[in-house]
Amino acid sequence: MKGSIHYRKDRGYYYVAWLHKGKRHKIYKYNGEYLYHKKIAEKLLACMQADVEKGIFRIEKYTKEVPTNVIPYLEEWIEEEKPHLSPATYKDYLNSIKNHLIPWFQENPVQLHEIHYDVLCRLLGDIKRAGKGKMNVMYCLHKCLDFAWKSGRILAMPPFPEKGKYGIVDPVITWLPEARQNKIIEAIPEEHQPIFWWLKYHARRPSEAMALYKEDYNKDIDAFVIKRTFSNKQLVNYTKTHKQHVIPCHSGFKKIMEKMPVSFGSFFFVNKKGRLKGQHYQHDYLVDLWNEACRKVGESIRMYAGLKHSTCSQYINEKGLSIDELQMITDHARRDSVLKYAAVQVETKRRLMERKVIEFPGDIRGTDSDKAQSINSGNYGGSAWESNPPGTVLAPHTGFEVREAHQ
Repeated sequence: MKGSIHYRKDRGYYYVAWLHKGKRHKIYKYNGEYLYHKKIAEKLLACMQADVEKGIFRIEKYTKEVPTNVIPYLEEWIEEEKPHLSPATYKDYLNSIKNHLIPWFQENPVQLHEIHYDVLCRLLGDIKRAGKGKMNVMYCLHKCLDFAWKSGRILAMPPFPEKGKYGIVDPVITWLPEARQNKIIEAIPEEHQPIFWWLKYHARRPSEAMALYKEDYNKDIDAFVIKRTFSNKQLVNYTKTHKQHVIPCHSGFKKIMEKMPVSFGSFFFVNKKGRLKGQHYQHDYLVDLWNEACRKVGESIRMYAGLKHSTCSQYINEKGLSIDELQMITDHARRDSVLKYAAVQVETKRRLMERKVIEFPGDIRGTDSDKAQSINSGNYGGSAWESNPPGTVLAPHTGFEVREAHQ
């Protein structure tokens, strides 16, 4: 096996001699302490030989010329992955690496293969960000370690801290009733209103409206095909979810669209007064228009909350749509993403609390069962399909869902 142990009589401690790439190294320390005992030197040599067998040997780990190989690997990984990341994701990862991960690993030098659950828990506790920010930093490191594992740089992917340790508190959605939302849009200069009405009626992201092309409106089906967006101010030919979305043109916007002035160029919404001179809108410009309109009508709400959040919350709380119906409209991939719009809405809770309980005919124990009569959904504020989707089992007399215990 490679390496050998020697003793320095003049110093009174051992060292490991190691030949690496034609250069002879003398390793005097193990875990920061001199090798005063031969057994410690033997242990150090065994660790070095084990790293060689595993294919993870790095001489810098033992010479301490570079205290950790995590930092250079993070820098190498982010540039390797850059072509496969959206501009916004790349910017976020770079921020996590430069402002959080590199400073921490400089203070806590460990090697890639030494990053285990306990190390990750200490890192999590030291990140000076709120819950969601902590998760973003840890997710960046998770992606890097996953890349290292697939590349054979580490033998196994370490488990990360449980979600409950991140201290994430789901924020309460702020939104406006439709009448107040409309007043804000009406206070925006008329020439700029169309893009805001489009966002209000279709519940999409501002970056998608800015990136919308004229060709994205399909007259045959009277719908918009969302296929591109802006990411960190760069136009990209994919959406945030990397899926195209077909959104029917709302009848309320159809009248506005017909009155929009003819413009040259590819973009559906054109800002003739912006810095780009007749090109697409920019996000900061839209925010300024929104904030000024809010000031005029005495409102104070962020543009995203005043448009997308408000429209989605209105569907649930003012128009009585179900969560599943809202998910169908917005094209969210996960049901959890739309649950937030009905999480703490007072009027919805009041309506549910005061809903009358309707007994099913023949649903009393000890009597003959009659055939259940149909329920008129218009009379009871919702269809039987909405209240009890297929596969739901109802307990007698209650209408509560019965779930089987996990096997």
